[in-house]
Amino acid sequence: MGASWTALLIAVVGVAGTLGAALLTQSRADRTKRMELQAAAEQRREERGHAEELLRAEEARQRRRESLERRRACCVALNTAARQYLTEMTNHLHALGRGEGVASSLENLEAARSAFRGSHAESQMILPNVVSRASGAAKERLNEAYGTLRKYAADPATYAEELSTMEAGLHQEVWPSVEAMMKAMRADLGVED
Repeated sequence: MGASWTALLIAVVGVAGTLGAALLTQSRADRTKRMELQAAAEQRREERGHAEELLRAEEARQRRRESLERRRACCVALNTAARQYLTEMTNHLHALGRGEGVASSLENLEAARSAFRGSHAESQMILPNVVSRASGAAKERLNEAYGTLRKYAADPATYAEELSTMEAGLHQEVWPSVEAMMKAMRADLGVED
């Protein structure tokens, strides 16, 4: 009976070994598959994170481009309006000096003044402080010159001498502030001299 128990024991150990080996192999295969799935999920998370990072970077670049274009358009409009305002003041001075076309030159001056005010109001909402300070200084000079011109234009006979020298004053006092505004705009936009 010893030999039959031994044979039975060997058979049981063999069957258990075979079954254990199959279970161990299956367990390792399952574990390997789980690890592969986890690695694939981690890689997808990394790829998704990288794609989101690229998307955020592209959106930031797009916002910077749009901001630059908005600032550029605002600067062009404000610079044009300021120069036109000053030009119309000069034109009105000449009309007063000639004594003809005063009404139409005044109408053009008022339109230029209104356009400048609109552009300046918009610029305060869009442009950075350094440009706003320069445009504020230009606005102050332009408005002072406008007030003086309107005062003199109300009685051109009394202020004939002042009117004759006012154009030089515009070039010496007002143009430099408009030029300073333009330089601040160019610096903000990154335009090289």
